[in-house]
Amino acid sequence: MLIDSHCHLDHKDFAPDRDAVLARSRAAGVQAWVVPAYSPHYWSRLDSLRVAEPGVAAAFGVHPCFLVDLRAGDWERLEVLLENAVALGEVGLDRGAGSPHLAQQIPILERQLTIARAYGLPVILHARKITEELLQLLRGYRPIAGVLHSFSGSYEQARKAIDLGLHLGFGGAMTHPRAQRLRRVLTALPADAILLETDAPFQTPQAQLGERNEPAHLTEILTIAAELRQEASEQLAEICTANTLRVFPRLEKQHVR
Repeated sequence: MLIDSHCHLDHKDFAPDRDAVLARSRAAGVQAWVVPAYSPHYWSRLDSLRVAEPGVAAAFGVHPCFLVDLRAGDWERLEVLLENAVALGEVGLDRGAGSPHLAQQIPILERQLTIARAYGLPVILHARKITEELLQLLRGYRPIAGVLHSFSGSYEQARKAIDLGLHLGFGGAMTHPRAQRLRRVLTALPADAILLETDAPFQTPQAQLGERNEPAHLTEILTIAAELRQEASEQLAEICTANTLRVFPRLEKQHVR
């Protein structure tokens, strides 16, 4: 069994054929999905999907690029939703074009980290062009359980994240031959630090370029990761599934059949 440790099944791109997407995923052996809603506007939609699909494990949070969606009453909503969540996320820092100023991002992230600790939940972290600064901030919250999703940093940064208590998510970006540094990081890390993810409908793997990404493509990500690490796919799948269940303890109890 495989678990997609990060995908956005609640995204509008899946609305026309979500049942077929889930069927293809199950046929490929991907039986459970960690789905983080990154804006308060999408929380209710994900919560409804969580109720309808037992394999969907929900996480709720405010992504740094969606701070404009946050309203005062959303903090109370978030805490209610976390009662049935496997994690808090997707949260973090972002230095991409058009992102809010860091002076706005940091207090929102810190408040969410405090909430995650109060609820005993792992965090799903996002970092774009700001990995080192995020790791420095997280030192004040160590040990911190969770995953730095779609990891794109250096090996040294990966080790710092692991030392904080985090796991690292790898997905479609790693399948592209030009991602040489990322591939070197993947092959150098201990297997028990790795989670596999699609980030669907985003970050389509090399073999499916031009298509919408979906959870069934996790098998392609697994195959490439195993080849790069010179490991059997079955062995790496077993390890990554165990890692995902360890990062998200509520996942095994609520969603894996």
